[in-house]
Amino acid sequence: MPGSEVLRSLRLLSRSSGGLLSGSENVTRRTLTRSMATEAQANASSNPDLASPSVAPWDRPVSVMTYNFPSMEPARLTEYSQKHLQMPMRKDLLHRAIVYEGDMTRQGTASTKWRDDVHGSFKKLIKQKGSGRARVGDKKSPIRRGGGVAFGPHPRDFSTDLPAKVYDKAWRTALSYRYSRGELIVIDNTISLPTESTPFLMERILKANGWSTKQGRSTFITEKVDEELFDKVSKLQRYANIMDRSDVDVKNLLETSRLIIEKAALDKMLKEHSLDLISRPAKALYL
Repeated sequence: MPGSEVLRSLRLLSRSSGGLLSGSENVTRRTLTRSMATEAQANASSNPDLASPSVAPWDRPVSVMTYNFPSMEPARLTEYSQKHLQMPMRKDLLHRAIVYEGDMTRQGTASTKWRDDVHGSFKKLIKQKGSGRARVGDKKSPIRRGGGVAFGPHPRDFSTDLPAKVYDKAWRTALSYRYSRGELIVIDNTISLPTESTPFLMERILKANGWSTKQGRSTFITEKVDEELFDKVSKLQRYANIMDRSDVDVKNLLETSRLIIEKAALDKMLKEHSLDLISRPAKALYL
């Protein structure tokens, strides 16, 4: 039968290695692969970011605008690492750092006298039986006037331990939080006022930049102590307070509405609190 012979020949051609059907499949596969490669090359040439290797997102620097004081005119753009001013928010680190600073400031000098510390005799005031009165002990009992204090405080150390790397990370987290909210204002020069100026000039500067009491208080941070400047700002406590870099803690970075800091002070802060970013080679252990 001619029909069955035709079907048989087609089956033989399809099963053979050099058959027509297998050849057509190979040709089609090559055509598709070539067209896809051509499209990929066209996309790469049209998009320069794909054609050339770009900087990793975690290595891109953070641009910070610096200003001149007191005119507050933009001065220049300064770049910082993301590990300095773009840290993720970590409330647990900030809480641990603030508690650590608070514990370090506690004096722990409260002291009271227990019954052994009070001057007096250990003699029993009244005999145990036969007087018809309540039982009493010596005159230094805590229930008697002039006696010792029961469970009173004694001098002790309230300080707690916190790893230096955790504390440094909390510093950079606080600065990153201020930067992310637009509340970190970096001064390119020094924060200073003319010698013959009055505190009224600083008040006008604060109001002109929208830093009045309605927008919250400000914190000025300088690298060095300027007695005249500190005296003028101290008379404007309702608007701002001022500190030098050595007196600033993590709590001070978060307690007001904004930070106005000198660039030199910010650079030294980041340098001093980057201990966890320094990779040291492993030390050999000799047995």
